[in-house]
Amino acid sequence: MTEKPEIDAPEGPAPTDLEITDITVGDGDQAVNGKQVAVHYVGVTHSTGEEFDASYGRGAPLEFPLGVGMVIKGWEQGIEGMRVGGRRKLVIPPHLAYGERGAGGVIGPNETLIFVCDLVAVK
Repeated sequence: MTEKPEIDAPEGPAPTDLEITDITVGDGDQAVNGKQVAVHYVGVTHSTGEEFDASYGRGAPLEFPLGVGMVIKGWEQGIEGMRVGGRRKLVIPPHLAYGERGAGGVIGPNETLIFVCDLVAVK
């Protein structure tokens, strides 16, 4: 299994658009809409840099069909085009994340989220 990434505390203002940065470009199958993908991830809030969720602690990646609205829009757009073995950093503004409502008391209203995602499989 890939090692859990560390995310540095963000500096400066949060971006207003989705930022996608390839940390490692994979060479396996490509994530495209309609395929089932498996993604290991760590998520932190932009405002505090505190981790709010990570699949690594559960020992299994998150699996979902890409392009059908099962995950936040920033993930739909940010995971598409990745290849298995790749690692990507996504900085997701509120309108592509949980917006004004936040999520489950863990993510505040209008919070920008930062994820580092490892694409484990495409089925």
